[in-house]
Amino acid sequence: MNTSELVTTIHLSRKAMIYIRQSTPHQVLTNQESLSLQYALKDRAMGLGWRDQDIEIIDSDLGSTGAAADHREGFKELVTKVTVGQVGLILSSEVTRLSRNCSDWYPLLDICGFRGCLIADRDGIYDPGTANGRLLLGLKGTLSEMELYTIRARLQSGLLNKAQRGELAQNLPVGLQRDELGRVQKDPDREIQQRIGLIFQNFSQVRSATKVLGYFHREGLLLPRRDRFGDVVWKPPTVNAIVKILKNPAYAGAFVYGRTKTLPRNGSSHKPIKRLQPADWRICVKDKYPAYISWETFEKIQAMLRDNHAEYDRAQTRGVPRGGKALLHGLLYCGECGHKMSVHYKQNPYYVCEALHKTLGVGKCQYIPSNKVDQAVVTVFLEALSPVELDVYARAMAVHRNGLQQVNKARLQQVERLRYQVTLAHRQFNRVDPDNRLVAAELEARWETALRDLKQAETEAAEANQVVVVPFTLTAQLKSAFTAIGQKLPEIWDKDILSREHKKALLRCLIDKVVLHRVARDRVQARVIWVGGDTTTLLIQVQVGSIADLSSAAEMTTLVLKLAAEGLSDKKIAAQLSAEGYRSPMGESLLPSTVAKIRLRNGVIRRPKLSRPRQIDGFLTIPQLAKTLGIPTHYIYDRINKGTIDITKDSRTRLYLFPNQPATIELFRQLIDGRLQKLCF
Repeated sequence: MNTSELVTTIHLSRKAMIYIRQSTPHQVLTNQESLSLQYALKDRAMGLGWRDQDIEIIDSDLGSTGAAADHREGFKELVTKVTVGQVGLILSSEVTRLSRNCSDWYPLLDICGFRGCLIADRDGIYDPGTANGRLLLGLKGTLSEMELYTIRARLQSGLLNKAQRGELAQNLPVGLQRDELGRVQKDPDREIQQRIGLIFQNFSQVRSATKVLGYFHREGLLLPRRDRFGDVVWKPPTVNAIVKILKNPAYAGAFVYGRTKTLPRNGSSHKPIKRLQPADWRICVKDKYPAYISWETFEKIQAMLRDNHAEYDRAQTRGVPRGGKALLHGLLYCGECGHKMSVHYKQNPYYVCEALHKTLGVGKCQYIPSNKVDQAVVTVFLEALSPVELDVYARAMAVHRNGLQQVNKARLQQVERLRYQVTLAHRQFNRVDPDNRLVAAELEARWETALRDLKQAETEAAEANQVVVVPFTLTAQLKSAFTAIGQKLPEIWDKDILSREHKKALLRCLIDKVVLHRVARDRVQARVIWVGGDTTTLLIQVQVGSIADLSSAAEMTTLVLKLAAEGLSDKKIAAQLSAEGYRSPMGESLLPSTVAKIRLRNGVIRRPKLSRPRQIDGFLTIPQLAKTLGIPTHYIYDRINKGTIDITKDSRTRLYLFPNQPATIELFRQLIDGRLQKLCF
C-alpha cells in the first residue's frame, strides 16, 4: 500500500533498488541482526506499492567500507541504473550505507534529482529534486562523513596513545619475537642472531648492500626471512632483503610508528605510500627492544645508504665509490650555480656541470679536465693525512680473523640446523602408518632432501676448514711503514697497491665536498671542504687548447721576443721562462716548440742550414705537385695513406718524390676526375 505522497505512478513504473552493505567482513559474520534488518527493507518497498518482481537487491558490497566508491561495484551498478532512468526508489537502512564520502554522495543526489528518483531510509522518503529533500539528504550525508572521521579519530587517538608508550603491538622483523607475556625478546635461535649481526658487521666494512650480498653468495650463506604466516624460513639472500634489515630501526632497539605516509589516490583505487625520512617519523621510542646495534650505528648506516644511492642530480648524493678514473666523482659541486657536477668519460675524464643545461636548456656552466684537479686535491689530502699514525696491519688482520670466525660459526650453525631438520624428518617418517603410502612417500622425500642438504653443507664446511690462511710476516721495515701510514701513503698512492675504489673511499674519509670555480681559462679555484668543516682553497692550473687561452700569454710573448732578440736559443728561453712559472697550454712547463711557435708568429725567423733539400732535379715533391695541380697537399697525403697512390719515400731525402714529367700531371688529373682508381710509382 502506498503511504507516501511523494511516490507516484511514474516511480512505481520503475524498479525499487535496495542497497545493502556492511563495512567489514567481520561485521558480515557477526552483525547478523543488522544484516537481517537491511534485507527486511524489501517488505517496506512492497508496502510503498512496488511489486515483488520490481524490487532488486544489491548486496555485492558486503564487507566493503563506504569511505570511497572506487572499489564498490554494487554502488557503481546502482549509479548506472539511476543514470539511465531505471530506478524510481533507492532504499537503505540509513544513508551511511550508501556513502560516507560527500564526494560520492552529492553526485548521487544530483543524478537522482535529475532523473526523479526517490531516496528512502528508516526515517522517511526524500525527493532529491526538491530543496527540502536535498537539504535533509545533504545534511545526513555530511553527518555520515563526519561520523566516520569521529570514529576514526577516536580509534586513532587510542592507538597513538599506546604507540607513544611503545606498547603498540607491531609486526616484528625476523630476529625479534614476543614471549607469552607480550615482551619483545631476541629470537632464541642463535643462528638467526648471528646471521643478522653478520649483515651489520659486514656492511660496516664494505659500506655497500650489494657487496654484502656478494659476500653472502660467495660464502654460501642463507638469510632468515618470515613467510606470509610469520614463520621463519631460510632463503637465498637478496639486495632488497638486506636493505630492509639495514633500514629497520627495530634492530637498533627503537619502536617506530609512522614510517610511511599514505598519499591521495590521484584518481586510482590504489593509495600510493611514501616512505618518510627518520626525522619525519611520527613516533620514535628508543631502547624499547633488545638491540643488535646501537642507535648511533643505525644512523651512520642510514647515512651510508643515502649516500650510496647515486642520485647526483636530484638528491645530490655522492654514490658508492666505483672504478672510474675520476677520483672526485660524487664530491664535486659547481662554484657558479651550486649544483652537483658529473663526469664525462671520453679519451680523458672531464668534470661537467650540466644541471642548468638539462633543466633550462642553457649552456653548460663548467667543463674542467679532471687530472690536474685530482692531483691537487690528492696532494692536500696526503698532507692532511701525514700526522696520522695507525697500526694498519694489526687492525686489518684482526678484522680479517674476526670475519673468518664469523663465517665459520655461521657454517657450523647452518650444519647444526640441517642436522636437526634431518632428525625431525626421520622422526616424522617413523611415526607415519606404513600403509598410508601417499603420506609415507612425501615424508620419505622430505627426509632425503634434508639428508642431501646436510651432506652439501658438511662438504662446504669441510672444504672451508681445509683452507689455511697464513698471516703475512712483517719485517721491521714493513712494520715501520705500516705504523706511519700517514707518511708512507704518498709513496704507494701512485702504485698498483690501491684500487680506484679504495682511493675514493680514503678521500671520502676526510673530504666532504669540493667546490670548483674556473676563474680563468687556464686556472681553476678549488675549495676543499673537510669533514670537520674546515676549508682549504687551491688555485690549479689546467690544460687549455691554445697559447691565447693562457692568462700569461701576452706577458710570455713579450719575454720570448725579448730573449730571442738577445740571441738565446728556443731551448734556453723555454728553460728560463719555465723557472719563472710560465708553461705551455698542455704542459706543466714551457716547451721549446711553444717558444718557436710564438717567435714565428711574430715574424722572428731564424734560417739554420736545411737538413734536407726541398727541390730535387727531375722530381716533384708533394707541395710542388699540389701547387701545380691547384689542390691542397693533404689530398695527396690522404690518398697515400689510403693506398690509392702507391709510392714509397726516397731513402736519402725521406720525401715522396714524383717524376717531373707531363705524364705525371696527366695521371693525377685523371685520378682527381675519377677516371683512374689507383696510381703506382
